[in-house]
Amino acid sequence: MNTVTIVLLVVLAVLAIILAVLVFVGKRAEKKQAEQQEAMDAVKQTVSMLIIDKKKMKIKDAGLPDIVLQQTPWYLRATRVPVIKAKVGPQILTFIADVSVFDIAPVKKEVKATVSGLYITDMKGIRGSIAPAPAKKKSKFAEWRDNLQAKAGAKPLK
Repeated sequence: MNTVTIVLLVVLAVLAIILAVLVFVGKRAEKKQAEQQEAMDAVKQTVSMLIIDKKKMKIKDAGLPDIVLQQTPWYLRATRVPVIKAKVGPQILTFIADVSVFDIAPVKKEVKATVSGLYITDMKGIRGSIAPAPAKKKSKFAEWRDNLQAKAGAKPLK
């Protein structure tokens, strides 16, 4: 056999093994995520809260309970998470918000939120609706690309 064919077969075999491992790990992660979602749905409750402040901050600086910090893997302790401080009844509590909820959360307004432990999964306005998140400003490259596509008569990418 030619050496080029042998090298290509070895590379193909290695790629097949990597693909099989990725499929196996992906299925395990999918099952784990489904279990976690079921657990979150089982303990969710709707709470009326007044949002005091919202920030993206490190978990260790967020003022969350110590058990949350202890259960967080060491490599994720420095990442920034969306944190919402809210008054629920007479208590002021710190919550971690879903990214989509964090964007629409109005500061200094009262909302009804679906909470699962310390995690806010959904939010609705009590008095009126919550304004949608403002559209992000397009980058210069995106504007340039859209202009070129419009001139060419093509549909813009989403």
